[in-house]
Amino acid sequence: MKFWNTKVLIVLILLLSFTNLSAQKLSPGPQVLTFHSDADDTEQPYGLYLPKNFDENKKYPLVIMLHGAGSNHRLALKRVFGKTNAEGETDVEASRYFQPWEDVDFIVASPYARGTAGYQGIPEEDVYDVLDDVKRRFKIDENRTYLTGLSMGGGGTLWIGLTRPDIWAAIAPVCPAPPEGTFDLASNALNFPIHFFHGDADPVVPVAGTRKWVQHLQDIGVEVSYKEFVDVKHDSWVSAYDNEFIFEWFGHAERNPFPNRVKFVSKQYKYNKAFWVQFDKMNLGTLAEIDANLNKPNAATITTKNLSAFTVNLKGHPKFNAATNVSFTIDGKTLTAKLDSSVSFVKNNNVWAVATSPIATGIVKKKGAEGPIYEAFSSRHIYVYGTADNPSPEESKKRADLATQAADWSHYRGEFLGRIMFFPRVLSDKEVRESDIESSNLILFGTKETNAMIAKYADKLPVHLSPADKAHGLLYVFPVDKHYVAVSSGLPWWSGAEDKGFPFVSVMHRRLPEFKDLFFFKDSSTNLIVNGNFSDDWKVTEDMKAKLSGSGAITITK
Repeated sequence: MKFWNTKVLIVLILLLSFTNLSAQKLSPGPQVLTFHSDADDTEQPYGLYLPKNFDENKKYPLVIMLHGAGSNHRLALKRVFGKTNAEGETDVEASRYFQPWEDVDFIVASPYARGTAGYQGIPEEDVYDVLDDVKRRFKIDENRTYLTGLSMGGGGTLWIGLTRPDIWAAIAPVCPAPPEGTFDLASNALNFPIHFFHGDADPVVPVAGTRKWVQHLQDIGVEVSYKEFVDVKHDSWVSAYDNEFIFEWFGHAERNPFPNRVKFVSKQYKYNKAFWVQFDKMNLGTLAEIDANLNKPNAATITTKNLSAFTVNLKGHPKFNAATNVSFTIDGKTLTAKLDSSVSFVKNNNVWAVATSPIATGIVKKKGAEGPIYEAFSSRHIYVYGTADNPSPEESKKRADLATQAADWSHYRGEFLGRIMFFPRVLSDKEVRESDIESSNLILFGTKETNAMIAKYADKLPVHLSPADKAHGLLYVFPVDKHYVAVSSGLPWWSGAEDKGFPFVSVMHRRLPEFKDLFFFKDSSTNLIVNGNFSDDWKVTEDMKAKLSGSGAITITK
């Protein structure tokens, strides 16, 4: 009996211990959490602030804060609360601790986003992973989710805010340095307010850029506020975030998930949706535009540009009644449709009609299969070198070293920029597993004669470089199943590239965002022959054919 009682007691103790462990809660205040990144199977950190009287049953507003160049998630969390470094304190020293600050009734998250790497590609993916992780852990008010950032992070605020404008209730860029192409997206801000901050004496990011943004946004009817600080250089965030002002300003903004009017522009299927409109077919290489206004119940007026197919989804919209027909006037033509919630439209011979069949079939450019080259590097990917021709140990090492160099995003760039904390794998062709093919983009080095993975897809791929050629370099992207392959044959794409300018990324990766679908050169990557896009059905265009064939080094299969 005593033995039985002892066993029962042990079980009860274990159960109680497990219950206490599972009931452990995060402390209020500033701290650091991690999420698992599918991009390279690493744990990635982000700063987090929980209010003093955090209630797990309450929905909280959320602020996402993006750090600047040379900074990190810990410093960003301090900055947004108006905390700067102590006198004489370095960023390294300031990163080691969180000082006390006034409580706000917001949850705040500050992604590390791999360090100083901008906010496109993998870092952009990290921002959304942080957003998802916070929403998984806590109750977040989806209509009170805000975005801010400084310098590089201010640019990221504009890019991320404007490419997916239906997520944010308001955005606040501070001395922003946005990536190329962001300005074209300004009209996407129709449904949230923007507050800019900048110092008029900023020597790093000139204030003229922000003034241009503010003027343009005002001209197109966006709600925009601007504070310019006199005699302030590249530290306007000290004033912008002083006394936790940003939380007061954000507190007045709330997202309307069902706006009557949606203006949306995009060049990429990757960013093809805003609120109740979705782009299904864009004119290649152009900025597609839509201005959709549900101005009356079950009646919408829509104008488009460079768009040949789109979908409207009115589920949940207060002006939609599924019991009656909906009238759509599209570029002056009126159509009527009966719909449960969504309907698609297609333009044939310049005339709009209700779509009666799937819009995109086969190998065509669409979301997840649109290029350009940089898209293969913007999510989970593996670098693969060839061994199919049984190379010597010396040659095999040379090939492995080249692939490893291309995969080295994390090399040291000096005290200020540090490292990009991204660690993709490098494999030989014979080491690639079926799970890798199913889960990853593949960056393939060599030719179909030297790399078994290129040979595997050889019949599908549009071009091949002669294995005997030593003078040219070829890099192109192509969709295979649900992922991309990027084929690098001959000279590597960074051959002859000068290591100059502000090195946010290494010389191997710096020009990747400039490349279209296919990049072909002779002797040096500066001696360009082709930098062009495949056709909408992923074929080599006539202009590209002439230049590729003229080299004598390329075989065109499609």
